[in-house]
Amino acid sequence: MQSLIISCILIYFLVSPTFCIRSNVPTEMTYVNVIDQGACGDGKNDDSKAILSAWQRVCGVEGPATLLIPSGKVFLVTRLQLNGPCKSPSVFIKFAGRIVAPTMDNWVGDRGSWLMISYVNGLTIDAQEGIIDGYGSSWWEKCTSCQRPTSLRFHACNGLVVNSLSMKDSPGAHISVNACDGAKFSQIRITAPENSPNTDGFDIAMSKDITIQDSTIGTGDDCVAINGGCFNIKATRVFCGPGHGISIGSLGKNRSHEIVEDVHVHNCSFVGTTNGARIKTWPGGSGYARNITFDQIILRDAQNPIIIDQYYGIKTPNAEEEAVMVSEVTYRGFVGTSASDNAINLKCSTLGCFSVTFDNVQIVSSQPTKPAYVSCNNAHGTVTNTSPKVTLLK
Repeated sequence: MQSLIISCILIYFLVSPTFCIRSNVPTEMTYVNVIDQGACGDGKNDDSKAILSAWQRVCGVEGPATLLIPSGKVFLVTRLQLNGPCKSPSVFIKFAGRIVAPTMDNWVGDRGSWLMISYVNGLTIDAQEGIIDGYGSSWWEKCTSCQRPTSLRFHACNGLVVNSLSMKDSPGAHISVNACDGAKFSQIRITAPENSPNTDGFDIAMSKDITIQDSTIGTGDDCVAINGGCFNIKATRVFCGPGHGISIGSLGKNRSHEIVEDVHVHNCSFVGTTNGARIKTWPGGSGYARNITFDQIILRDAQNPIIIDQYYGIKTPNAEEEAVMVSEVTYRGFVGTSASDNAINLKCSTLGCFSVTFDNVQIVSSQPTKPAYVSCNNAHGTVTNTSPKVTLLK
């Protein structure tokens, strides 16, 4: 009997998954330094192939792996595409150096994007000392109406985390987030001149559960643009200026059907911006933008602190039968100054905007001789403790 008990105990230890030791799965972090893969880091020689080689090694490791881009180096990158899926469920990029783009005259190939990361799940980028410089000044004057590349594009990257990244002077938009499920951007700093064309801070499309927090964005276009196909987008403690504010849209261009739902902009500042809280749709489009909240907003010399523009892109509004439906929009806890006397401008289509709420909104003109006023067309909702006075349709 005793021998039978001992035999059962031994069998339990051998077959139980709790006590199995899978020696073929690496448990320690693997580090791959781009310098070891041939990167020069002198700002003159093209390091694209070396960085790609380092990435391929990192992406091929079954356990956790980190790509190292060391400090004190300048890495010239012509174009770079880091593709997944990777074998490991957790991949890291430790970015402490400086990555610079070629000038427009030295650009080769497609102009859609400069740095692109696609189909990589569980990616964390830690860039406490790193900076990405797009040298956009070589594009802005020569290429005002032609295609200019987005500096950093994420496509189909789920569970993405980006911390402490600095970017400057992108030829086009700085960061594009497309078809991503779950991403958090923290302590991002983006800068470009106020007159730099279409240099959005963030362009987000076809994505859900995206958070931008504790960040400073000053560019020549939208600080954050939330486009069609977006759900549950949050911007918290974002300082915007200069720029065109935080925008929903534009939506419905070329009579397209687009939807945006559950957008929460909280505790943000707009300083010297062309717009503040903006919703913009093209006439003739379809779909909806709903459940959108701008809450606890500080304004200083914003040209259009609150604006809904359903006639975006046309000079003379006309009666369109179709429009992107705008509803369940809340403006709460606004305080500050408008650089124009038209502090609140609600240009809704003839179909109307519905369930629009103003609650504790206090905006004054920064020009003492021009008291702030409201323009309102076809907007339905409620108003509480708001100045200048807003009259909405019931």
